[in-house]
Amino acid sequence: MDAQIIFDKYLKDKGIRQSEQRQKILDVFLDVEKHVTMADLYDLVRLKDKNIGYATVYRAMRVICDSGLGREVDFGDGIMRFEHSYGHAHHDHLICVECGKVIEAMDPDIEKLQEKLATTHGLKPISHSLQIFGICSDCKGH
Repeated sequence: MDAQIIFDKYLKDKGIRQSEQRQKILDVFLDVEKHVTMADLYDLVRLKDKNIGYATVYRAMRVICDSGLGREVDFGDGIMRFEHSYGHAHHDHLICVECGKVIEAMDPDIEKLQEKLATTHGLKPISHSLQIFGICSDCKGH
């Protein structure tokens, strides 16, 4: 299903009206193929429409995440970022604590272990995230 259809259905099901501003924010977010901070997203949205305020972007991102099209990620630096969750395969993050580099990685064996761990403890997982913090190969040489 197309992201726009999912978003429109979510809005309709929740009784939230679609607005031109919310649509612009969604379009900008879906065009960004990186982990984006709220400030970065706000700056990108303002390039499209100078009349959209920070609070509007913030509220729209809450709705976008609630719809399943995006999710917040925390790389341990106190700055929340957003990434796509629809149409992008599940992945984990390896984060360099020196330079901030983020590597997206996926390992089927780790996914199976996480599923087994949850099942062993009687938990039916609905979502999870794995973040490994360390020093990347570029920074190890410094």
